[in-house]
Amino acid sequence: MTTVGKRPALTPRHLTRASDRMSFVYLERCTIHRDANAITAEDADGTTHIPSATIGTLLLGPGTRITHQAMSVLGETGAAVAWVGEQGVRYYAAGRALTRSSALAEAQAGQWANVRSRLAVARNMYRLRFPDEDPAGCTRHELLGLEGRRVKDCYRAHAARTGIPWRGRKYIPGDFASGDPVNQAVTAAAQCMYGIAHAVVTSLGCSPALGFIHSGHELSFVLDIADLYKTEIGIPLAFDVAAQGDEDVGSRTRRALRDRINELSLLDRCVADIQSLLKPKASRPDEVSSMSDVVTLQSDGGHAVPSGRNYDEEPVSW
Repeated sequence: MTTVGKRPALTPRHLTRASDRMSFVYLERCTIHRDANAITAEDADGTTHIPSATIGTLLLGPGTRITHQAMSVLGETGAAVAWVGEQGVRYYAAGRALTRSSALAEAQAGQWANVRSRLAVARNMYRLRFPDEDPAGCTRHELLGLEGRRVKDCYRAHAARTGIPWRGRKYIPGDFASGDPVNQAVTAAAQCMYGIAHAVVTSLGCSPALGFIHSGHELSFVLDIADLYKTEIGIPLAFDVAAQGDEDVGSRTRRALRDRINELSLLDRCVADIQSLLKPKASRPDEVSSMSDVVTLQSDGGHAVPSGRNYDEEPVSW
């Protein structure tokens, strides 16, 4: 049998791709530590082991304590870590990215910096959400109006389908319990989707702040990506959960959403969607999430030259 000491050293390319990981793991009121390459969650009921390389994002709720060693292994495996509030509805902070390539970050910055390409990406996002409607030629204001109408129609349709009275979207920040059961479910689903989108965005090396629809917030692009799946996944699931009863709506929504994400292979789709929006000419989703450690230097004419060399001593000739 192969011993640990004889196994070849792992490289970043051995890490589980973002699209193959669990969508999210939510923990609260426990102590999180490390055991080899797994994290452990210990509470009054015992200890649970979770392989760290299979986690997309770890949501740390109230009452959690996490050790330095646990954060170390999560950082090594590229798992996103988000500190959240009660029921997972407030976002406080997050950890590092999975990728070592800047390809998508540079593509995102290029698309964002140009007014025309920024609007083009916003229109493509609308097409992904509502493929039966063509937003070509729409201004930003018109896009916002179209999106608002479609979301309202979605709420009404699922209220009629489930028989739940719908009095409009209501959420008071910091007061999850103030909403009726269906609003609580919508909030819980949305916040979990934000966490998932944040994990994928950062794992691909993109900037969470450079949004194409949302703006002015450190998570603008995360909100853009999470909203791609709002009317297809989040809202219908929230109404389904609320229709089943009023008890423990938040946790039931999170469990149902996790199952639904797995059924739809949403992480793989999310990676592909970000790739197509930012870098349409990339040939495969796994290319943009490559773990390349190559560092180059920028030179004239758009050329990149190898780093680690003194170009005063060794001039470059083209």
